[in-house]
Amino acid sequence: MSKSTFHVIAEYAQALIGAVLLAVLIRGFLVEPFKIPSESMVPTLLVGDHIFVARYQYGLRVPLTKFWLLEFDEPERGDVVVFTYPEDENVDFIKRVIAVPGDVLAMYNGVLYVNSEKSTYQSLPLGEQNPDNQCVLAMTPELDKKLPDKFREFPYFLKYKKFDVKLETLPTGSSHMIQRSHKNPFNSDFEVTIPERQYFVMGDNRDYSHDSRIWGMVPRENLKGKAVFIWLSLNHEKTKCSYNLLSPEVFPNVRWDRFGRKII
Repeated sequence: MSKSTFHVIAEYAQALIGAVLLAVLIRGFLVEPFKIPSESMVPTLLVGDHIFVARYQYGLRVPLTKFWLLEFDEPERGDVVVFTYPEDENVDFIKRVIAVPGDVLAMYNGVLYVNSEKSTYQSLPLGEQNPDNQCVLAMTPELDKKLPDKFREFPYFLKYKKFDVKLETLPTGSSHMIQRSHKNPFNSDFEVTIPERQYFVMGDNRDYSHDSRIWGMVPRENLKGKAVFIWLSLNHEKTKCSYNLLSPEVFPNVRWDRFGRKII
């Protein structure tokens, strides 16, 4: 093997090692991709949404471990977080933080109370599928009056008529959309005090979410980061989702309108 050939191979090896190290650093400390696997966060997140998770939001951890090098912001009520499932740490979950350490959280008849303060709920009358953009629902006059601007593009999915959709506002002022089942409401009343360094999380699809109501709190060391935005969305339902950007015949299962959408 000539010296020049050896140098070429060495340069490629250095570049490959550098790229791998950079990828490990980015994924370990900055951002991590995550694919939504279930309907537990509908209507905020749909199955097939691909999102970025800000690993740096709550601190820096040693990659592939639960050890924190530094801790920054604490999760706030209303944050959507990705974490390792406490009962099987080979699995990642995504849910919304409802209560933080020291809170007294209660639920009665489907209504959340945080430190004895009642959350508010605003019912949202949904329209039909928008013919101009089949990825979303058309705005009704009543919905146009009620829905804040940041929630206006309500996603279309096959089973949306089986649910009541509400704008839930926690006592701290954080608002987000949730949905409740017409036929199978999961109204398990409870009251719990949140221990130090633990968080109570719930899915926005309240009646179809395996969350803290069933298996308990999320320890801080299990947090992986905050969900920030959608970078790709693939529609696996047998429905059309055309949009003016590209013909649905070109990429039939891509939800173009969800690209870059901030997760609220």
